[in-house]
Amino acid sequence: MKITRRSGAVIASATALALTLAACGSDTDGGSEDTTGADAGPITIGIHSGWEEGIAVSHLWQHILEEQGYEVEMETADAGVVFTGLAQGDYDVNFDTWLPATHGHYIEEYGDDLAELGTWFEEAPLTIAVNEDAPIDSLAELADNADLFDNRLIGIESGAGLTKITQEQVIPTYGLDGMDYLISSTPAMLTELSAAVDAGENVVVTLWRPHWAYDAFPIKDLEDPEGALGEPDDIYAYGNADFADTYPDVAKWIAGFQLDDEQLHSLENIMFNEMNGEDNDAAVDQWVEENQEFVDSITG
Repeated sequence: MKITRRSGAVIASATALALTLAACGSDTDGGSEDTTGADAGPITIGIHSGWEEGIAVSHLWQHILEEQGYEVEMETADAGVVFTGLAQGDYDVNFDTWLPATHGHYIEEYGDDLAELGTWFEEAPLTIAVNEDAPIDSLAELADNADLFDNRLIGIESGAGLTKITQEQVIPTYGLDGMDYLISSTPAMLTELSAAVDAGENVVVTLWRPHWAYDAFPIKDLEDPEGALGEPDDIYAYGNADFADTYPDVAKWIAGFQLDDEQLHSLENIMFNEMNGEDNDAAVDQWVEENQEFVDSITG
């Protein structure tokens, strides 16, 4: 994990101190150069590995911030690493915090060192999905028909909140302990999903909405009659504890930022369907051209 903006110099003498203060434009009242906003250094965005909506929105914000004169760095890691880094100040902001359920345990653990910046998407459910022509419609039917799915439930990253909820709630609630729960990565899950659909085979995966897979593949959500997956989350942006003080304008812009289903799906479609995730900056540029008035309104 990269650590940024750590102080390191020690002033060794009164003469050196005087020269340093002069270079910083200090006056007799002890004033110093403003180090907030674009002068504070690069904004580092921590991105949860494999979570496409977070990847898409993070690249959108990179575009917005760079247009406003900020330097932006982005790092992708498991969700647990991102939240740890955010709390420690290694990252400045994350745009993919699902609450109250999916990432709630991270907020409980690190909340004193984090700052909520705003909600940008509402009503985002966790799901267990199967191919559209699968012979079951409910999680309550899965255990008795596990052999039709090769006895496998295909998951994503080990640190994802969805993985934790599936392990601790879904599997025991619906008696799925006999199935092989494959924890790997979102790209691996999507590869398995695509291969099964292409081969006309049954498949069951952990998923969530919004996600471009619902447009790309003929799949359906299994009903969750016991509510093991919880109520739909909202998606928040979270910063480290000092974010609003260090980047006050950016914090204000984020607080007013919201996307609806159509906007987010169109951005994800360009990025992950049309461009296959191969040029995220070009995908954002194309989307911004089609949504310039909206983008301008974020910082207007």
